[in-house]
Amino acid sequence: MTSLVEMIRQLHDGIFGMIERATDGWFLGLFTRFVFAATLYIYFLNSARTKTSDGLLGIFEVTDSAYIQIAGKAFEAAGYEASALPLQTHIMVYAGTYGEFILPVLVILGFFARIGAVGMIIFIIVQTYVDATGHGVNLGTLFNGQPGEILDQRLFWIVPMVYVAIKGPGLISLDAVLSRWWSGRLSGPLPA
Repeated sequence: MTSLVEMIRQLHDGIFGMIERATDGWFLGLFTRFVFAATLYIYFLNSARTKTSDGLLGIFEVTDSAYIQIAGKAFEAAGYEASALPLQTHIMVYAGTYGEFILPVLVILGFFARIGAVGMIIFIIVQTYVDATGHGVNLGTLFNGQPGEILDQRLFWIVPMVYVAIKGPGLISLDAVLSRWWSGRLSGPLPA
């Protein structure tokens, strides 16, 4: 019996050890960024586009829709007049709008990916807070067997970002290319 258990353990360790060695350093970073791109990138892009004007140059004009979506109660209290809002509200609206454009691209390309991932984690937390406090969305609770609730979904959204923030985007990323370039540049011959 012991030899059967040992044989199963060796088979297990051999197969999964081989998979781990073959994917080490590149697969999980690439896979988590792919999953994020495939499931959430278009969502964030479309959401960001609802906050700016139409047309190619419209991306540079934040609209009232951004203020309604991000700071609805403050915008309403200001009589729907953006100029009446305090500076911190404008900063929050612009950061939220352009964060939806920029942060996902950083993560997907693996360019300053850890910074982008941390930014996305913060963005998703703030987005969830605004949904609950500003839009009256019921967050639900964890461990209740209802995985469709917004709190559960947003937690799933954060998982790939946590991986990228902690482990980095992997060897197939712009960060890795730039790191290799920079290391080569530093180890090259010294100028005369």
